[in-house]
Amino acid sequence: MDWPLPGEGDSRPGAVAVLVAATLSELRAHRKRFEAILDDEELERAARFRFEPDRERYILGHGMLREVLGRHVDADPAMLRFARGPYGKPIIQGSDVHFNFSDTKDAVLVGTSTVAELGVDLETMHRQVDHDAVADHYFTPKEIDALNGAAGSERKRRFLELWTRKEAVLKACGIGLMDDLKELSVLDGINALRITHPGFMHVAAPTYHLRTWRLSDSHLISLAAPRPMSASLERYSP
Repeated sequence: MDWPLPGEGDSRPGAVAVLVAATLSELRAHRKRFEAILDDEELERAARFRFEPDRERYILGHGMLREVLGRHVDADPAMLRFARGPYGKPIIQGSDVHFNFSDTKDAVLVGTSTVAELGVDLETMHRQVDHDAVADHYFTPKEIDALNGAAGSERKRRFLELWTRKEAVLKACGIGLMDDLKELSVLDGINALRITHPGFMHVAAPTYHLRTWRLSDSHLISLAAPRPMSASLERYSP
């Protein structure tokens, strides 16, 4: 699969967010090296996956994550130690590097920044989903109107753009999926929060700035951060 990175994003000197992406097929040759740098907890979690494709995706994704983060903090990837925030979002112990991770069935994405928390979400354009059912449950009325104004592949792209933006906001604040996503409006590239979930209001920023890129015809990614961010889109290299 060919990803013409940096794609539709920008790759500016001094970018405050770095997004590193790879397909699983690009990572398979590095599996043994990745397994060697995972800690015991990660290896145990990998072993618990029932199906090999899920186990492989976990090992390749978290191995790449460790390598990318090791470069950013100038440390041995195997020596990185992680802690978790109050709602489970992982952080690097002893570092001011913020990061977020996303995967889909055939690709992984790591986002990093030293200036603010961020959330990233990656989806494949080939994902099979009932757009109408999901939209009715999770989208605002204006978002549903925007979705209904498109057809065919453009409708799928618009659906995934909205969905990945919502996921990215939730991941940026670290609280995870909630039921009241209809109160999370992401249509205009900026999110002024209307959610009243106590946990969300406790950890979320007042506003999240949103950006979305398309990586070829196969994948789409979104970035959410509490301030506007320029971003460098990069293909993983060992």
